[in-house]
Amino acid sequence: MKSIDRSRLWGALPAARFVVAGICASSCASSSSTAGAGGSMSGAGGATTGSGGAATASGGRSGSGGATGSGGMTASGGSTGSGGSAVGGGSGNFSFFVTSVAAMRKLSGSTDGFGGDLRYGQADGLAGADKICHDIAEMAVPGSGSKTWHAFLSTVAGPVHAKDRVGAGPWYDAKGRLVASTLDQLLMERPGDADAAIKSDLPNELGVPNHTDSAPGCTGSACPDNHDTLTGTGTTGMLYKADMAATCNDWTNSAASGKPWCGHSWPRQGSGVNWMSALAEGGCAAGVNLTEMGGPNAPNVGSGGGYGGIYCFALTP
Repeated sequence: MKSIDRSRLWGALPAARFVVAGICASSCASSSSTAGAGGSMSGAGGATTGSGGAATASGGRSGSGGATGSGGMTASGGSTGSGGSAVGGGSGNFSFFVTSVAAMRKLSGSTDGFGGDLRYGQADGLAGADKICHDIAEMAVPGSGSKTWHAFLSTVAGPVHAKDRVGAGPWYDAKGRLVASTLDQLLMERPGDADAAIKSDLPNELGVPNHTDSAPGCTGSACPDNHDTLTGTGTTGMLYKADMAATCNDWTNSAASGKPWCGHSWPRQGSGVNWMSALAEGGCAAGVNLTEMGGPNAPNVGSGGGYGGIYCFALTP
């Protein structure tokens, strides 16, 4: 199977580089394989004629075990079966991602991303953020747009709690790796039963752990400082506090004001480990900063190490 051509997904992007807040940063690099975990085109153990089902055998090509029989082209684990992801031409069980900086730039039409205004042509911030999730999912894994996607965001109006927006699980990344099996497992400091490869570095829409996006094999400060992820949500999955400043006016404000509450897609001791709830960013203005600069130092969503990314969940895998 051919690997995903990232340039086809996002278009030509500038060469990877790390810069201060509000200036163009690195584009996503590593792409996920087109073959999902355990998902071959012929299905688990299933040749095109099916187990024991030759054209002249009992049952023939359309009989049990034949070309369309159990274990054939559409069997579980095949192109559209459970375990496929980005992957065999189907959406598989893909149901979680962190929006990459490249995707947020593409959809917003700005090198600085959306900032705290996530309406994206919709009536309110939640509806717009959900559409952002849907459109990125479909671009990354064609077919996955048939699922219902919600952003992990809380709002003061309602109030709306992020944990109530994402379904009951399980959730998987674009490579078929488990993110969390249940809501209880999800709502831990780091998702409790997540695959070890992604537990401490939640992946983007292509299954690339976000800390290494555009810098495969990097270590330490050579990796992008991109972990601040908008949530407005506390450690229990509920609204952090009834303060519009913490939700950028419920995700409709991109002015140099407010203090949007963020989680950390990958943890840093001393500045926050929790994926849902770690710190307040410097403001709601659009901005990207992928270079280690310490704490938030400008009134934008990226000033403490990020670009205003969000978490996206499909309600069913």
